[in-house]
Amino acid sequence: MSDHSGAGSAGAPPPGCPAHASAVPLGGLQYQQTPSELYRALRREHGAVAPVLLDDDVPAWLVLGYPEVCYVTSHDELFARDSRRWNQWPNIPETWPLLPFVGYQPSVLFTEGAEHQRRAGVITQALEGVDQFELARECQAIAEQLITLFAGSGEAELMSTYAHALPARAVLWMCGMPQGSEDTEQLVDDLRISLDAGEGDDPVAAYMRVGARLTQLVKEKRESPGPDVTSRMLLDAAALTDEEVVQDLISVIAAAQQPTANWICNTLRLLLTDERFAVNVSGGRVSVGDALNEVLWLDTPTQNFIGRWAVRDTQLGGRHIREGDCLVLGLAAANTDPQIWPESHVGAENSAHLSFSNGEHRCPYPAPLLADVMARTAVETLMERLPDLVLAVETAELTWRPSIWMRGLSTLPVRFTPSVH
Repeated sequence: MSDHSGAGSAGAPPPGCPAHASAVPLGGLQYQQTPSELYRALRREHGAVAPVLLDDDVPAWLVLGYPEVCYVTSHDELFARDSRRWNQWPNIPETWPLLPFVGYQPSVLFTEGAEHQRRAGVITQALEGVDQFELARECQAIAEQLITLFAGSGEAELMSTYAHALPARAVLWMCGMPQGSEDTEQLVDDLRISLDAGEGDDPVAAYMRVGARLTQLVKEKRESPGPDVTSRMLLDAAALTDEEVVQDLISVIAAAQQPTANWICNTLRLLLTDERFAVNVSGGRVSVGDALNEVLWLDTPTQNFIGRWAVRDTQLGGRHIREGDCLVLGLAAANTDPQIWPESHVGAENSAHLSFSNGEHRCPYPAPLLADVMARTAVETLMERLPDLVLAVETAELTWRPSIWMRGLSTLPVRFTPSVH
């Protein structure tokens, strides 16, 4: 509840405050496995902007409507990225699980106005220097190496051995890390742990190691620049400090790695479980590109993004949003908004989805193109190397990771005819 909530009766929030009685907890099994049903229910009950509760019953607004998400992301003067504006900070415990996502850091993610344009401009210039054909070749080489590790066994769990590993190695190659070295492999592993910790992992320690290794990389590239993203960021006329480059490199790598991994895996799931693709991929009528695009609409890797913070009291979707309120961008809900898809037909043929967000803070161009190169190469190379790839379990046995933020499978077990290359 915001600091401006004194207008309500004692102990009850005023109308429109996100902590009101009908606020829905963002979590639970239904959310994790079938979020689209929850979005439909929220939309029916609350409209385009719903009051929700984050971990520990912290109130926020979930923006479900496509026009509303576009409005929030294109009006930075009303809905800003600097989380220090949040009116809930007095109620947030130090151990709050979402602190890594909302705790202010001096990275491009939390900058605003001219400073954001300066920092995002450096990233854009650095990414524009990546040759997409060279990236595709590198991704194919990485894919071949990873497939060779399990091709002879006739079975694999693709989430950990392939979908996560490929974009991590590819983005580190773009940043100038030496391929195949022991410390690059350690960094790949630490990235996985810090972004997607499993049982027994220590994500905080892994994140500290990632920061330390990237600090070392920036120092190396400052002394001896090369044809890579890190060097281009350091040499940019905007003259970023080493610390700024490290922070923004972490943002670039995190944005490239886990969403792309889930994009790859969700696309493989679609290809392996949907008869339209099973029949047609070999016949060439429905392409891998169509599958990749359909996943961005219907199973987008980043389903929700936290967030924006209201700069002042304002209205959105018929709701009174108070200064300092937190808004969660419901990218997956917006992509399936019935207002833009009459008769609930979601067509994969256009690419006006919000999977890379929108406005000033969207993924900087050409990041979506580079992610597409990684995902497309990963899927196509696997299908070519292992043409009889099938699921090793029933479709209904596949489970989604318990996350309201990312949409990705826990595991993707497959079988195929063993091949020795």
